This record gives sequence, C-alpha cells and structure tokens, in this order.
Amino acid sequence: MLAAAGCNDGDDAPTGPRLGPASQFPVIQLPTGYTIEKVVGNLTYPSALTFDDQGVMYVAEAGGAFVDLPPVARIMRVQNGTATEFVRLEDRGIAASVVGLTWHAGAFYVTHRDPADRTGAVSRVSLGGDITLILSGILDSQSEHQVNDIKAGPDGMMYLAAGPATNAGVVGLDLAPFVMRSPNVRPVPCQDLVLVGINYRTPDFRTDDPSDVAETGAYMPFGTPSTPGQRISGSNKCGGSVLVFDPNNAEATARPFASGLRNIIGLAFNSTGQLFGAVNGYDIRGSRSVNDEFDPVYRIQEGAWYGWPDFSARFEPATARKFDVPDAQQAPKFLNGQPLPLDRLHFVINHQASNLQLPDRSVIHGLHPINSSPSGIDFAPNTFGRFGGQLFVAEWGDLAPPTNPLRDGPAGSRIAIALGNGRVVPFIQNARPGPASAQGAPGMGLERPFYVKFGPDGALYIVDFGVARINPASPGTPYEFPPSTGAIWKVTRTNP
Repeated sequence: MLAAAGCNDGDDAPTGPRLGPASQFPVIQLPTGYTIEKVVGNLTYPSALTFDDQGVMYVAEAGGAFVDLPPVARIMRVQNGTATEFVRLEDRGIAASVVGLTWHAGAFYVTHRDPADRTGAVSRVSLGGDITLILSGILDSQSEHQVNDIKAGPDGMMYLAAGPATNAGVVGLDLAPFVMRSPNVRPVPCQDLVLVGINYRTPDFRTDDPSDVAETGAYMPFGTPSTPGQRISGSNKCGGSVLVFDPNNAEATARPFASGLRNIIGLAFNSTGQLFGAVNGYDIRGSRSVNDEFDPVYRIQEGAWYGWPDFSARFEPATARKFDVPDAQQAPKFLNGQPLPLDRLHFVINHQASNLQLPDRSVIHGLHPINSSPSGIDFAPNTFGRFGGQLFVAEWGDLAPPTNPLRDGPAGSRIAIALGNGRVVPFIQNARPGPASAQGAPGMGLERPFYVKFGPDGALYIVDFGVARINPASPGTPYEFPPSTGAIWKVTRTNP
C-alpha cells in the first residue's frame, strides 16, 4: 500500500516542513518528496525493530503487561509484507514488557523484566533462538517504568535506557498494584543522595481499615518515612539512568553512564558518536505531581545528572510556582512532623550535600510538548534528502486524564524532528491532533508511534504500537490496549 504526498508548492516554513496529505492515507500528512506505505499490520504491542546482517527486519512484540490476559512477548521476522514468529520469549526467562531490541555482533539483545522478581533485565537471543540472561536486578523496573531502549555504542559497549520507579521520586497510591506485587519497590539512585526528609501522607491501601494512613519519603518503599539528612546509597543498577556495560560481561561491568533522567525511553548515537536520549517527562499523578511544560530530548553526557526528580525538563527548579498543581492533585507533606504548605513543590534531595550539579543547557536538544511522550529516536542518513543528519523522534502521545487531568487536548501521535537548541518541528502527523482511531480512521493513520529506525535501504521505519485509549467505564484500570492494532510504516524519499 503506497501513498505519495500531495502537491505542496513552496519551501519549508520556519515552523517546519510544509505537510500535505498522503493520497492513499489522507489522514496522514507528510512533506513533499516523501512517500509512506504500511509494511505490515495486525501486530500486537510492537515496541522496536532491528535488522540482521542480511538486512532482514525483526520486530519485538512487547507482551501484555498492560492487560489481565496478556499476549505473549516474542520476536517476529518481517518479510514480503508478512510477520511470522521467530522466537517466543514468554516462559523462557523473559517477562513482559519487551521494549528494547537491537542486533549486535551476530545476536539480538532484548530488554525486559526478569520473571523471578520483575526487576529490569537484558537477554541475548541467538539466530537459532537460544536465550541467555546477561543482566538483571534493576529494581526500578518493578514499577510502572522499566528498562527501555538498548543500543550498541561505537565503543562496542551496550547502552541501556532504564526508567525510574515513580513519577517524581515518591511511591504513592498510583503505584498500589506494583507495591502489592513488589513491596520493596522504590527509586534507586545512581549515586549516594542526602535527603531533605520530607514525607508524604496517603491512605494506606495495604490494610482493610480505610482510616489507616502511611507516610512515605522520597527514595523509600511505600509506608517508610525518611529523616532529614538521611543518606541513600547509590547503585550501579539504578533507575532514571543510562547504564553502560560490556555485552560479554554485563553483570560485572554494568555502571551508570548518566543519571537524573525521568522515564528515558529511546537512545541514538549521531555520526560523531555522541549519545542522545528521549525522555517522557513528569505526569500529574501520585503523591508528588509536577506540572512541567515539556518532554525533553537530551544530548547525554557521561557522568551528568539531569535533574530528576527536583528539576524541570529545562533544568528549572520544580519549586517554581509555575510547576505547582491544584491541592487535590498532591499529597499532604510533612517535615520533622510539621505540615508544609501545598502552594508549591519542595525539593526532596539536598543537592549540595549530595554533590549534584546540573549540566549546561546546551545539552537540551529538543523540547517536545508535555505528555507527547518522545520515545524511539534515530538520526537520518545523509541520503534522506533535506532532513539528512537530523534526529527523528516518535511521539507516542498522552494518556490523559489519568496521567494529567489538567490537559485540554491530545499530544503526540506523530513523528517529529528535534533540530537542536530545544526546537522541535513535525515531520509526519495526522490531519488532526491525536491518534487516527480517535478521528474515525483506525489503521489509516498514525496511532501510537513508539519507535523509529532508518533501515539499510535508507528508508525511515516507524513502529506504531497500536490503539491505546482511556475508558473510564472499563473494569479495573481505565486503559484499553486492543490487540492486533499495531503496524510498521515505511517512509521513503522520492525526489533526488
């Protein structure tokens, strides 16, 4: 199914390339000189793709960690418009969700949860289907965030995006299902931290008495208070980080490369070997909500701390009043047993005592709309026309209102280009903001693009996760993820 962009006279605008409708997919808008086709559909929760040394495409299906009756996690081989099962990962030492997939030195590397304890893990999968667990024990993955993208660096080391437990450093009611399954779940820092000692009071969902309350400190398990000056030990298997390790000796060599990143999803190296990462920013949920303005893409510097959970995407203090949320969206907080005002946020880390310093703002490469959820990223080859060398970003989109009851419209569901200095412009989007299914055109436009990768043929491949919607009447969680709605799209340059 091939569709060319419609005619669009004139040069690209300062706000980004001029977009026109695709002829066979009129919901989709893209620049002139490029075509889009659907490579394969009917995938269930696709999360990443890669190519082997012969140029054969493989795609990961994440498995159903989101629903009560999960589909299996597996790797699919895609050839001639058909996806066939290459290896079933479920029940073979791999628990959902499988998020990262890359090919390196004759094998696949996948990121997932360890079924033994639901910690974050990495396994190597041979072309013969043999699976070897090489790294596990990343505690933060017992939460709503887990290990995500994985990429081989120019140095031969593996780089792993590890999401943090919690929205903003405090385990609250929003993590109740995860706490009941893993009572010790909490954020684990990469370096020793000294806490301010603020505690957040919520109902205690672990008991049958509705009058019971719990106080929880930052970086502590639910129901465990902190004290002023308390020191939290850092770990080489920390969340909110990029970890680096030797794929031939992962357990012994894993260490933090960068830290203080909220839910970092995608990783990519540019032509000079610099690492970039896409970050899902703060939600308005849980005990400590932050009303931030952006979801960032950063240049990732070794040894740098990027501010989570006390600073915004632009490295502004979260204590600034513009990041405050209504009182109903935050838990009562106490320091030394005394209540603190709810008119603004408070730091949870003593930054000076913890030796933490933010990097220069020059590392801010792209500032995407808040809740747009920048995820997979990749740099275009020079053969991709006027966009050669630019960083392409899949924006998965929002899950409001549960993640942000203050939103008044959709965000994301598009492919953007992060141009540097915070500037972001659209490359492919639907005719109206939001997923195609919300516009009455399921399967005919972008739904939830989660991953992008330029193939050996120079084309841009988009992994579209499929339908993800909010249904407040749904039993249990309000999230619905219909299976068999995912797809892979291919964007090709047509003009020389």
